Order: sequence, then structure tokens, then C-alpha cells
Amino acid sequence: MFGLEAIDLARIQFAFTISFHILFPAITIGLASYLAVLEGLWLKTRDDTYRDLYHFWSKIFAVNFGMGVVSGLVMAYQFGTNWSRFSDFAGSVTGPLLTYEVLTAFFLEAGFLGVMLFGWNKVGRKLHFFSTVMVAIGTLISTFWILSSNSWMQTPQGYEIVNGQVIPVDWFAVIFNPSFPYRLAHMAVAAFVATAFFVGSSAAWHLLRGRDNPAIRRMLSMAMWMALIVAPVQAVIGDFHGLNTLKHQPAKIAAIEGHWENVGNEPTPLILFGWPDMKAEKTRFAVEIPYLGSLILTHSLDKQVPALKEFPPEDRPNSTIVFWSFRIMVGLGFLMIFTGLWSLWLRKRDNLYASRPFLYLALWMGPSGLIAILAGWFTTEIGRQPWVVYGLMRTADASSGHSLVQMSITLALFVVVYFALFGVGIGYMMRLVRKGPVTNEGAETSHGGPGQKRTPARPLSAADDDGDDHSTRLNKGN
Repeated sequence: MFGLEAIDLARIQFAFTISFHILFPAITIGLASYLAVLEGLWLKTRDDTYRDLYHFWSKIFAVNFGMGVVSGLVMAYQFGTNWSRFSDFAGSVTGPLLTYEVLTAFFLEAGFLGVMLFGWNKVGRKLHFFSTVMVAIGTLISTFWILSSNSWMQTPQGYEIVNGQVIPVDWFAVIFNPSFPYRLAHMAVAAFVATAFFVGSSAAWHLLRGRDNPAIRRMLSMAMWMALIVAPVQAVIGDFHGLNTLKHQPAKIAAIEGHWENVGNEPTPLILFGWPDMKAEKTRFAVEIPYLGSLILTHSLDKQVPALKEFPPEDRPNSTIVFWSFRIMVGLGFLMIFTGLWSLWLRKRDNLYASRPFLYLALWMGPSGLIAILAGWFTTEIGRQPWVVYGLMRTADASSGHSLVQMSITLALFVVVYFALFGVGIGYMMRLVRKGPVTNEGAETSHGGPGQKRTPARPLSAADDDGDDHSTRLNKGN
């Protein structure tokens, strides 16, 4: 198939399925915390705008959560079907970590999710809020265990190898391996950033269509405050993560930088753009800034960054891919910071909700957080190659050894089924977003506790079969 071997198709299949899957947990993590904040603010202020936004985003959260669970199950099965040798080698570490995730995070989420989604009219205010908070905490605990398992594969610690298998000897070292704190913080904050721009894009879409009400304005305002605060924080975390990677995975940094060799004792330049050529062992069309590579990666002007030629060819990651995936992630990060700063300037000029250039930028920035997450995962996972467990087991030795025909058929089936199934789910979720929050502007509102009969409790009840634009009907009614 296109000159690829079975191992290549197995890697593509895993990359394809995880790329779909990671989008849903990222939004789930951010929305769960957003819902907890909305309900907490409603309980504190009794401002019905927060309640209306809670009902609106809880439907989108439910659909997203369901797709995340389904896609996550497939990921777990692939360890046994396509990567059984890896499971045999490292299952004594990764298996318990994933089990802890199920026993703590998933059970916590599942236990309170029903109350959160369907208990608004059936339980007290404090219990419902507690359930929402527990679901939000559950998503973060899930992130903790998943990142611990994946980080151990990047920087393995606390183990011994006995009879060709990894045996954990220090679970604290296994869980809190050297890259784990940085990768956990980076992923959790990335989820908040992605959700902020998703929410902000939704608000911008409605404002550009002329639907201007307190709920829409508050969506945009809260999203831009989050972007203003969290996007710069993410840049700082990324810097610390880069220093950690330089220490423990120098070949990955060399590939990210497209840096092939050092010249004497000269500081390392930063290659802004170029095309790393793995066969020619050089970066073509390089646009360099002297000294900046050393300054960013070593925080000095005289230290050098390790170069790709310092590593054997068989131990080098594919620089062509990670060079550009990293720059996509960083470029989007700078755009996010710029968007947050622009929103602050407009807010001070009392023009945040009326500036159409800004609203168009916020609209188009909607998927930026998710794209940046995908680019970041491509960078970290492809940059780990040719190792599946860094320094211990090569990816070529980890697969189940299926034939090229078997992998071709299953990959094709995955592509067809995923686009059909999750395409429908994402389309429905976007339909909910286009409807916007339901409000009772100008009508008498009830403060009798959780629940409003006018708001459907089930996600499937929220979309009209005729596809009529809700904002048009609402504007006519007003």
C-alpha cells in the first residue's frame, strides 16, 4: 500500500485513531470545568444568564463526552491487537496506570454524570453543583493517569527488566517520571485554551449574525478572559517542557529545531523556517536567526544545542514532520496570545462585542486550540521515534506482526467508520452550537431552583428537526 510496510500502517492507524480521540477529551476537560464555574456563579449571583449558559453547554458536553468514551475504547483495544509485543514488554506498567484511571476518574465521572445531566429538576442545588464539580475533577484525574502512562514511555523510570519484561520497582518514580509534571500541565492548560477559543468562536458566530444578548456577550467575555490569562501561561509551561525535553530527549529537540551539526564553539542559531532533508542530512532553504536557538533552549548565548548528526541515523526522529508540527503549534500559540491581548484592548475601549474584524478573528480561531493540540501530539510522539519506550524498546519491535493486507483492510475500515460515525456526531454538536443558548429575555423568570422546563434535559431534544435557525425565531419573537 503506497510502498508502506505493515508496521507503517499500524503506526498510521494508531495516529489516526488517537487524533480523533484526543479532540474529545480536550473539550471534555475544558467544558467540565467551565460548567462548574457557570453553575457556581449562578448559585452565587442568581443571574439567570449563567444558568442559561450552563444548560446550553451541558448538551454539547454530553455529546462530546459520549464520542470521547467510544473513541477511547478503540484506543485501548489497539494495544492488544496491533501492539501486543509492547503490551507484553511494558504491560506491567501501563496496564495498572490505565486501570487506576478507570477505577478513579472514569468511575467518578460515571457516578456523577447522570446527576449532572438529568438531575437538574430532581436533586437540590448544592448536590447538583457538587455533581458537576465531581465530573470536572474526574476529567482532570483521568488526564493525570493517561499522561503519567504516556510520559513514562517518554522518560521511563522506576523499573527493572527481568526476562525481557519491564517490572516496576518504584511506583512513585514510575508515576512521577521526569517529563510527567511538565506534560501534565501542558496538556491540561491546552485543554482549557482549546475550550476557551471554542466557546469564544461560538459567541463570535452569533454576534456576527446579529444575535446580541447578555448570554452571548458573557460567553465571549469569559472566553477572552480565559485566553488572555491562560495562553501566556501555556507559553511559559512550554518553555519549561522544552528544557526538560532537551535534558532527557536531546534527539527530539535536534529534530524539532532541524539542527544537523554544530560549528566549532559557535552558539546554535534558531531556524525559523526550512525543509529538513533526512537523506541529505541538512535543512534546505533555512532562515536562521543567530544565537537565538541557544538563548531559547539553553537560556544562554554560549551553549550549544545537540545536533542530529551526533546521533546514529537509526536513532533520529523524522525531522521533516516534527520541525513543522512544532512550528504550527507555536505559531497558533502566538496567535492565541495576540487574540487575548486584542480583546483586552477592545474591552477597555468598550468595543469588544462590536468590532467585526476581531469577531471574525475569534470565529476563525475556534479550532486553533484543537489544531495546536494535534500538532503538539505529533511533535512529541513522532519525536520519540524510533522508540516506543524511549531507550528501551523500538517501535519496530513492538507491533503484533500482522500482514500488510490485514493492516490495509483494518486501516481502511477505521477511516470509513470514523468519518461516518464521528462526522455525524461532530455535525450534530455543531448544530447545537449554532442554535445558541435559550433565554427568556423580557419574560418573567423563575428562581425556584435547578431546572427550567423550557430547556430540554436531553441533548437530542435540543436540535430542531426542520433545521430552522433558532436565532431568527428568537429575534422575531422579541
